[in-house]
Amino acid sequence: MSALLQEIFAHWNSERPSDAGHVLKFYIEHPDKIQCFVAEDENGSIIGFQSLKLARKNNSYGVCPDWGIIGTYVAGRYERHGIGKKLFASTREAAQMFGLRKIDATIGKDNESGLGYYDAMGFQTYRTTPNAICKYYKIPD
Repeated sequence: MSALLQEIFAHWNSERPSDAGHVLKFYIEHPDKIQCFVAEDENGSIIGFQSLKLARKNNSYGVCPDWGIIGTYVAGRYERHGIGKKLFASTREAAQMFGLRKIDATIGKDNESGLGYYDAMGFQTYRTTPNAICKYYKIPD
């Protein structure tokens, strides 16, 4: 997962943390983690992952408490190959099982592929910030 984040963040010219320790702390062992799904290629290399966390009061994203917070990362060469759609099917099921009503995706305003992806998954814009567009997905009953 760390190698994938490093590849993606380099492409974005981002200095966001991507080392193994950060991945472990932020995605694998985070106390608010609900689930984290990975996609692998035929050689077992991670080509994508999607995390789902529970939004707590006063979270850093400003998301309503008790909503889910989603993060999706797919290697550029695998974009538009259905990886994200498959990941979201698993994440949506986990959200339903956990009892979430809505999931937030906070996407960088310049992240056209991310904005398109979340639109395609059925997310709707509910607010914007100077640097991001925030979308939500309503979990079906």
